[in-house]
Amino acid sequence: MGGAVRDALLGVNSASPDLDFVVWGTDVQTLATALGLPFVWHPVYGNATLSLPEGSHVDLVSARRETYAAAGASPQPLPGTLPDDLARRDFSVNTLALELLPDEEKRLLGVPNALDDLRNRTLRPLHALSFRDDASRLVRGARLAARLGLHAHPELLAQVPAALEVADTTPRLSAELKLLLHELHAGRAARTLSEWGAGTLLPEQATPLLERLDAQTDPDPLLAAALVLSAAPQPDTLATRLNLGERPAALLARAHSERPFPAHSQEHRLRDLLNLTPPYVPLQGRDLLSLGLGAGPELGRVLAWLADQRRAGRFASRQDELNAVREHLRTGD
Repeated sequence: MGGAVRDALLGVNSASPDLDFVVWGTDVQTLATALGLPFVWHPVYGNATLSLPEGSHVDLVSARRETYAAAGASPQPLPGTLPDDLARRDFSVNTLALELLPDEEKRLLGVPNALDDLRNRTLRPLHALSFRDDASRLVRGARLAARLGLHAHPELLAQVPAALEVADTTPRLSAELKLLLHELHAGRAARTLSEWGAGTLLPEQATPLLERLDAQTDPDPLLAAALVLSAAPQPDTLATRLNLGERPAALLARAHSERPFPAHSQEHRLRDLLNLTPPYVPLQGRDLLSLGLGAGPELGRVLAWLADQRRAGRFASRQDELNAVREHLRTGD
């Protein structure tokens, strides 16, 4: 059900389809054990994630209802039926399911208008409090819209202010923003959020930077994360909130350094995306030695002087550096 059925009906192929099997009338853990495949048990929701031999995964989901004690809080699961499980989903197009019947027959299920919404490529929340219950649905919707070419139903746009009100108290929203950076077209998803009136969920200028990455033939989640950090007033805070780890910040620091990097490296690509200078290979110690400068403290002092001059933006080329060093050695200024 869900993503796999939706994408199949749209004719979208996925290397790793989102396969959910909703189970009711039997215990999911018992069923997972009987199948004899490795699985991870999720006791809170009564779900099991099976590992298939070829490396993909399948989720066995206990049919359930959900209630929300407060806006943005984690849902409280309750046992339910298949219709209950469809009704707890986020968007109508994600309720489409194939019911497996005896004799290998199948029946297409979904909430009312789900198939029409899919045909019209419309993203419609299931009820008027959907985004207030879970603001992360707003970001998930932008990811789907960008990936599948869907457009927002008026009801979705009407719920955006409610989602923004509870964004800071919805922990799952940060996880969805991190997933956005892994989209093939992260900039398109970020632009969708902006067009829906939710651009403040990302730092100002993050969207145009991500769109520049979209234009490249080889998108990279690490580059996307570094670009977003570069636009953040408090990068450390954002990295912690999105659980980005240390690699994006380290990549950004290297891109801002004076070290040369190969043309196709992530550092070089990030410099191009951020329009960082210098666009040339700066002078290094061996270059100064070739100018006749002796090794030792004097070499260190000149290298430090060069670094200060670069930070001040005094050079536009390697030749500028050579001329400046020669003049500096001649005059001592």
